[in-house]
Amino acid sequence: MRTALITGAGAGIGRATAIALAADGWRLALMGRKAAKLEETASACGGALVLPGDVGIAEDVERVFARLAAEWGRLDLLFNNAGIFLPAAPIDEIDVEAWLDLSRTNITGMVLCARAAFGLMRRQQPQGGRIINNGSVSAHAPRPGSAPYTISKHAVTGLTKSLALDGRRFGISCGQIDIGNAVTDMAAGFADGMEQADGSFRPEPMMDVGHVARTVAHMAAMPGDVNMPFVSIMARDMPWLGRG
Repeated sequence: MRTALITGAGAGIGRATAIALAADGWRLALMGRKAAKLEETASACGGALVLPGDVGIAEDVERVFARLAAEWGRLDLLFNNAGIFLPAAPIDEIDVEAWLDLSRTNITGMVLCARAAFGLMRRQQPQGGRIINNGSVSAHAPRPGSAPYTISKHAVTGLTKSLALDGRRFGISCGQIDIGNAVTDMAAGFADGMEQADGSFRPEPMMDVGHVARTVAHMAAMPGDVNMPFVSIMARDMPWLGRG
Protein backbone atom coordinates (compact mmCIF):
# COMPACT_ATOMS: atom_id res chain seq x y z
CA MET A 1 0.00 0.00 0.00
CA ARG A 2 1.28 3.48 -0.87
CA THR A 3 2.19 5.62 2.12
CA ALA A 4 1.79 9.39 2.52
CA LEU A 5 2.55 12.02 5.13
CA ILE A 6 0.53 15.24 5.14
CA THR A 7 1.68 18.22 7.20
CA GLY A 8 -0.82 20.80 8.38
CA ALA A 9 -3.34 17.98 8.28
CA GLY A 10 -5.66 19.19 11.02
CA ALA A 11 -7.85 21.42 8.85
CA GLY A 12 -8.34 23.10 5.49
CA ILE A 13 -6.33 21.90 2.51
CA GLY A 14 -4.48 19.32 4.59
CA ARG A 15 -7.66 17.67 5.85
CA ALA A 16 -9.37 17.76 2.44
CA THR A 17 -6.31 16.21 0.81
CA ALA A 18 -6.12 13.50 3.45
CA ILE A 19 -9.72 12.55 2.72
CA ALA A 20 -9.04 12.49 -1.03
CA LEU A 21 -5.92 10.33 -0.67
CA ALA A 22 -7.68 7.96 1.71
CA ALA A 23 -10.40 7.49 -0.90
CA ASP A 24 -7.66 6.55 -3.37
CA GLY A 25 -6.33 3.88 -1.04
CA TRP A 26 -3.28 5.60 0.46
CA ARG A 27 -2.07 4.74 3.96
CA LEU A 28 -1.86 8.08 5.75
CA ALA A 29 0.19 9.77 8.44
CA LEU A 30 -0.97 13.17 9.68
CA MET A 31 1.27 15.84 11.19
CA GLY A 32 0.14 19.08 12.82
CA ARG A 33 0.37 21.05 16.03
CA LYS A 34 -3.11 20.16 17.39
CA ALA A 35 -3.60 16.50 18.20
CA ALA A 36 -7.38 16.82 18.54
CA LYS A 37 -7.68 18.28 15.04
CA LEU A 38 -5.52 15.50 13.63
CA GLU A 39 -7.75 12.93 15.29
CA GLU A 40 -10.77 14.54 13.60
CA THR A 41 -9.04 14.25 10.23
CA ALA A 42 -8.06 10.65 10.92
CA SER A 43 -11.66 9.82 11.75
CA ALA A 44 -12.85 11.44 8.51
CA CYS A 45 -10.33 9.29 6.61
CA GLY A 46 -11.34 6.03 8.27
CA GLY A 47 -8.12 5.91 10.26
CA ALA A 48 -4.58 7.27 9.99
CA LEU A 49 -1.33 7.50 11.91
CA VAL A 50 -1.59 10.66 14.04
CA LEU A 51 1.75 12.36 14.64
CA PRO A 52 1.45 15.67 16.49
CA GLY A 53 4.38 18.01 15.97
CA ASP A 54 5.54 21.39 14.76
CA VAL A 55 7.20 21.39 11.33
CA GLY A 56 9.37 24.32 12.38
CA ILE A 57 11.00 22.39 15.22
CA ALA A 58 13.77 20.06 14.05
CA GLU A 59 13.32 17.63 16.93
CA ASP A 60 9.61 17.24 16.15
CA VAL A 61 10.31 16.54 12.49
CA GLU A 62 13.01 14.01 13.34
CA ARG A 63 10.67 12.26 15.78
CA VAL A 64 7.84 12.06 13.24
CA PHE A 65 10.03 10.65 10.48
CA ALA A 66 11.67 8.18 12.85
CA ARG A 67 8.19 6.93 13.75
CA LEU A 68 7.28 6.65 10.06
CA ALA A 69 10.41 4.65 9.32
CA ALA A 70 9.71 2.36 12.26
CA GLU A 71 6.02 1.87 11.41
CA TRP A 72 6.15 1.62 7.63
CA GLY A 73 9.77 1.33 6.58
CA ARG A 74 9.16 3.69 3.68
CA LEU A 75 7.42 6.87 2.55
CA ASP A 76 6.02 7.27 -0.94
CA LEU A 77 4.58 10.78 -0.69
CA LEU A 78 5.08 13.92 1.36
CA PHE A 79 2.47 16.64 0.96
CA ASN A 80 4.49 19.52 2.42
CA ASN A 81 1.44 21.61 3.23
CA ALA A 82 1.77 23.39 6.59
CA GLY A 83 1.82 27.18 6.40
CA ILE A 84 0.57 30.38 8.03
CA PHE A 85 0.12 34.00 6.99
CA LEU A 86 0.04 37.42 8.67
CA PRO A 87 -2.51 40.24 8.51
CA ALA A 88 -1.86 42.60 5.60
CA ALA A 89 0.50 45.48 6.43
CA PRO A 90 3.42 47.42 4.92
CA ILE A 91 6.71 45.71 5.70
CA ASP A 92 7.82 48.39 8.18
CA GLU A 93 4.74 47.60 10.29
CA ILE A 94 5.46 43.87 10.45
CA ASP A 95 6.61 42.77 13.87
CA VAL A 96 10.00 41.07 13.66
CA GLU A 97 8.89 38.18 15.85
CA ALA A 98 5.82 37.66 13.66
CA TRP A 99 8.08 37.45 10.60
CA LEU A 100 10.37 34.96 12.32
CA ASP A 101 7.38 32.82 13.33
CA LEU A 102 6.02 32.81 9.77
CA SER A 103 9.39 32.02 8.21
CA ARG A 104 9.97 29.23 10.75
CA THR A 105 6.79 27.51 9.56
CA ASN A 106 6.61 28.47 5.88
CA ILE A 107 10.31 28.20 5.02
CA THR A 108 12.22 26.30 7.72
CA GLY A 109 9.32 23.88 8.23
CA MET A 110 9.14 23.14 4.52
CA VAL A 111 12.90 22.57 4.38
CA LEU A 112 13.01 20.35 7.47
CA CYS A 113 10.20 18.11 6.23
CA ALA A 114 11.56 17.96 2.68
CA ARG A 115 15.01 17.15 4.05
CA ALA A 116 13.70 14.30 6.18
CA ALA A 117 11.49 12.91 3.41
CA PHE A 118 14.28 13.13 0.85
CA GLY A 119 16.61 11.23 3.16
CA LEU A 120 14.09 8.48 3.83
CA MET A 121 13.15 8.16 0.15
CA ARG A 122 16.81 8.01 -0.81
CA ARG A 123 17.62 5.23 1.70
CA GLN A 124 14.53 3.06 1.31
CA GLN A 125 14.23 0.07 -1.00
CA PRO A 126 12.95 0.39 -3.62
CA GLN A 127 14.38 3.89 -3.73
CA GLY A 128 12.30 6.95 -4.62
CA GLY A 129 9.11 8.82 -3.83
CA ARG A 130 7.33 12.11 -4.41
CA ILE A 131 7.27 15.45 -2.59
CA ILE A 132 4.50 17.95 -3.30
CA ASN A 133 5.02 21.42 -1.86
CA ASN A 134 2.13 23.76 -1.17
CA GLY A 135 3.07 27.02 -2.85
CA SER A 136 0.65 29.84 -3.63
CA VAL A 137 -0.28 32.18 -6.43
CA SER A 138 1.67 34.61 -4.23
CA ALA A 139 4.75 32.79 -5.55
CA HIS A 140 3.94 34.56 -8.83
CA ALA A 141 2.26 37.84 -7.85
CA PRO A 142 1.86 39.43 -4.39
CA ARG A 143 -1.18 40.85 -2.69
CA PRO A 144 -0.85 44.33 -1.20
CA GLY A 145 0.78 44.18 2.22
CA SER A 146 1.83 40.55 1.91
CA ALA A 147 5.64 40.75 1.89
CA PRO A 148 6.32 38.05 4.55
CA TYR A 149 3.97 35.48 3.01
CA THR A 150 5.06 36.30 -0.54
CA ILE A 151 8.74 35.98 0.39
CA SER A 152 8.07 32.60 1.97
CA LYS A 153 6.26 31.24 -1.07
CA HIS A 154 9.01 32.38 -3.43
CA ALA A 155 11.36 30.39 -1.18
CA VAL A 156 9.14 27.34 -1.58
CA THR A 157 9.45 27.66 -5.36
CA GLY A 158 13.23 27.61 -5.04
CA LEU A 159 13.00 24.53 -2.85
CA THR A 160 10.76 22.79 -5.38
CA LYS A 161 13.10 23.47 -8.29
CA SER A 162 16.16 22.30 -6.36
CA LEU A 163 14.52 19.10 -5.14
CA ALA A 164 13.14 18.31 -8.59
CA LEU A 165 16.70 18.47 -9.92
CA ASP A 166 18.55 16.80 -7.06
CA GLY A 167 15.97 14.04 -6.70
CA ARG A 168 16.35 12.68 -10.22
CA ARG A 169 19.20 10.28 -9.51
CA PHE A 170 17.37 8.89 -6.50
CA GLY A 171 13.98 8.42 -8.16
CA ILE A 172 12.47 11.31 -6.18
CA SER A 173 10.03 13.66 -7.89
CA CYS A 174 9.13 17.10 -6.55
CA GLY A 175 6.27 19.31 -7.67
CA GLN A 176 4.39 22.32 -6.38
CA ILE A 177 0.73 23.26 -6.29
CA ASP A 178 0.05 27.00 -6.32
CA ILE A 179 -3.38 27.59 -4.85
CA GLY A 180 -5.62 30.62 -5.01
CA ASN A 181 -8.71 31.39 -2.94
CA ALA A 182 -9.93 28.01 -1.69
CA VAL A 183 -12.66 28.01 0.95
CA THR A 184 -10.79 27.31 4.21
CA ASP A 185 -10.64 28.93 7.64
CA MET A 186 -7.33 30.51 6.64
CA ALA A 187 -8.96 32.26 3.66
CA ALA A 188 -12.26 32.99 5.35
CA GLY A 189 -12.17 36.75 4.80
CA PHE A 190 -11.40 36.72 1.08
CA ALA A 191 -15.04 36.52 0.02
CA ASP A 192 -15.90 39.52 2.19
CA GLY A 193 -13.40 41.84 0.58
CA MET A 194 -9.65 42.04 -0.01
CA GLU A 195 -7.48 45.00 -0.86
CA GLN A 196 -6.63 45.19 -4.55
CA ALA A 197 -3.58 46.66 -6.26
CA ASP A 198 -5.49 49.89 -7.00
CA GLY A 199 -6.29 50.38 -3.31
CA SER A 200 -9.92 49.31 -3.55
CA PHE A 201 -11.50 46.53 -1.49
CA ARG A 202 -13.55 43.94 -3.36
CA PRO A 203 -14.92 40.48 -2.61
CA GLU A 204 -13.03 37.75 -4.45
CA PRO A 205 -14.36 34.55 -6.03
CA MET A 206 -13.66 31.36 -4.10
CA MET A 207 -13.51 27.66 -4.98
CA ASP A 208 -14.31 24.55 -3.01
CA VAL A 209 -11.25 23.12 -1.29
CA GLY A 210 -12.14 19.71 -2.70
CA HIS A 211 -10.86 20.82 -6.10
CA VAL A 212 -7.45 21.43 -4.55
CA ALA A 213 -7.48 18.06 -2.82
CA ARG A 214 -8.34 16.22 -6.01
CA THR A 215 -5.54 18.02 -7.85
CA VAL A 216 -3.00 16.96 -5.23
CA ALA A 217 -4.33 13.40 -5.46
CA HIS A 218 -3.89 13.52 -9.24
CA MET A 219 -0.29 14.72 -8.89
CA ALA A 220 0.34 11.97 -6.33
CA ALA A 221 -1.02 9.29 -8.67
CA MET A 222 1.48 10.00 -11.45
CA PRO A 223 3.92 7.17 -12.30
CA GLY A 224 7.26 7.50 -10.56
CA ASP A 225 9.03 8.62 -13.74
CA VAL A 226 6.53 11.44 -14.37
CA ASN A 227 6.64 14.78 -12.58
CA MET A 228 4.27 17.75 -12.56
CA PRO A 229 6.68 20.49 -11.47
CA PHE A 230 4.10 23.28 -11.15
CA VAL A 231 0.32 23.31 -11.11
CA SER A 232 -1.83 26.38 -10.45
CA ILE A 233 -5.48 26.14 -9.42
CA MET A 234 -7.85 28.98 -8.57
CA ALA A 235 -11.39 30.21 -8.84
CA ARG A 236 -11.79 31.22 -12.48
CA ASP A 237 -12.54 34.89 -11.78
CA MET A 238 -9.99 35.43 -9.02
CA PRO A 239 -8.05 38.65 -9.69
CA TRP A 240 -4.65 37.03 -9.93
CA LEU A 241 -3.82 37.25 -13.61
CA GLY A 242 -4.88 40.88 -13.48
CA ARG A 243 -3.04 41.86 -10.30
CA GLY A 244 -1.17 45.12 -10.61
